[in-house]
Amino acid sequence: MSLPVEIVCAHSPDSDDAYMFYALATRKIRSNLLQFRHVLDDIQTLNQKARVGEYELTAISYHAYPYVADKYRLMAAGSSIGDGYGPMVVSSHPMALEELKGKRIAIPGRLTTSYLALRLIEPDFEAVDTPFDKILDAVTDRKADAGLIIHEAQLTYAKAGFHNVIDLGRWFKDPYDLPL
Repeated sequence: MSLPVEIVCAHSPDSDDAYMFYALATRKIRSNLLQFRHVLDDIQTLNQKARVGEYELTAISYHAYPYVADKYRLMAAGSSIGDGYGPMVVSSHPMALEELKGKRIAIPGRLTTSYLALRLIEPDFEAVDTPFDKILDAVTDRKADAGLIIHEAQLTYAKAGFHNVIDLGRWFKDPYDLPL
């Protein structure tokens, strides 16, 4: 009998990816043919590594998919989208959407769907590449005027004293009636 084939499964450490990969990570699903090894990294790093085909199975942003479609196929399950909520731009003080023009905004990566959505609503800003879990710190430390938050920060920003400038998921849902 041959040894199982190892498949490297790369995903981010945020809760929605943990939920998607839980059964594989905890060996609830077992196979004599396949063995899964998990690699955890932030979504922008996963997007970049997918461009060179680093992993057999990886989480990526929808925005990144056209850049890797020659190397990967989308799976029928395991997607993370927001229906009426989504990435948010937050600031340390109340700010109108129009005030984002020309500002420094901490972003979780240029291949993320959140970055694409922000560019659609406000194309004129200076992107400050920041790991997704350090975006609120970048705003606090004034390395950025605002932050484009994803994952758990969408649930915790208000308690930390930040103000919502725009919820891009709500913005996208209203005119198109589609999830982001």
